[in-house]
Amino acid sequence: MTEWMKARVGLLFGDEALIRTEHTGDGGEPERVPVDRLVADTGIPLEQLPGAEVIAVVGDDGQLERFERA
Repeated sequence: MTEWMKARVGLLFGDEALIRTEHTGDGGEPERVPVDRLVADTGIPLEQLPGAEVIAVVGDDGQLERFERA
C-alpha cells in the first residue's frame, strides 16, 4: 500500500539532499536523495530546496517512490 508522509529537505551535499521523514525523526539517519530528482518531482528550484517541506510517497517495498510539493 502506498503511503504519503511529510518530509523536510535538509542540507544539500553536492548532488544529494538529506531528507528527514516521520520515520527518520530528528535522531535517525536521513535519506539521501538526488537533488535532480527532487527538483524534477516537485518543481522547487534548487536554491529553495534547503528547508523545504515536501510529501514523500513511499511504495509497498518501503522505498521512496517520488516527492510532491507539500
